[in-house]
Amino acid sequence: MLYHVTMDVKIPRDLPADERAEILSREKAYSQELQRQGKWRHIWRVAGQYANVSILDVRDNAELHEILSGLPLFPFMEITVTPLLRHPSAIREDDS
Repeated sequence: MLYHVTMDVKIPRDLPADERAEILSREKAYSQELQRQGKWRHIWRVAGQYANVSILDVRDNAELHEILSGLPLFPFMEITVTPLLRHPSAIREDDS
């Protein structure tokens, strides 16, 4: 099942630099592994913001929740999730 996920990151300014760097390193490794697995299909940065728009392809709501809540930056995020369905006018067969 496909999901459109918007993540706005709000890291506290007073978070120690070494802690911030460690969280960001774990976040990158975690998200890249999900991309290699094919679960995190697309990720785009939102220009001018510390935010991204992503497409995740997972089994169900429970798996999506598990993935998102496992993000090291999860405590510092505002997340919006929109489930997606194939549009009947779509011409690409490989994008469901």
